[in-house]
Amino acid sequence: MPEPQITMQGVSHLALVCSDMARTVDFYANVLGLKLIKTVELPVGMGQHFFFDIGNGDALAFFWFPDAPPAAPGIAAPAARPDNGDLTSAVGSMNHIALQVSPDEIDDYRQLLVDRGVDCSEVVNHDDSEWTVSEEMHPGVYVRSVYFHDPDGILLELAAWTRDLDGSDVA
Repeated sequence: MPEPQITMQGVSHLALVCSDMARTVDFYANVLGLKLIKTVELPVGMGQHFFFDIGNGDALAFFWFPDAPPAAPGIAAPAARPDNGDLTSAVGSMNHIALQVSPDEIDDYRQLLVDRGVDCSEVVNHDDSEWTVSEEMHPGVYVRSVYFHDPDGILLELAAWTRDLDGSDVA
């Protein structure tokens, strides 16, 4: 009889740490348009824990701790966006969050971010070429991305799959 397996149903939530919960709520709710779905005051003044709906029953969560250590770009997170600096971060770190969007909307969403004052990359066409990106859209492009930072420097990506992946995409 086969061993039982755990059946995953997606990501319940990804929990990050922010330096200012009000600023974080403003950015994720008012700039990105995510709905705040749960707020928790942690006991004995430990801080706060808030959740945003990112679709498909998944959530992006933030902790605010009054005595949290400062951010560590280049260690706990990349020091820059991939289009303007080093993407490397430490083992066990969270490099970036990619939020799924429609390929038909990604260009408009980039412009919306720019209109809202967010410094972001151009739309990046990821492919299997030597440098993994193409200036032009072609059948080998598998995902299109826009990269930007939140107010605490967390690297975010709007990602739009452009085709179904199959066995040929695994080397």
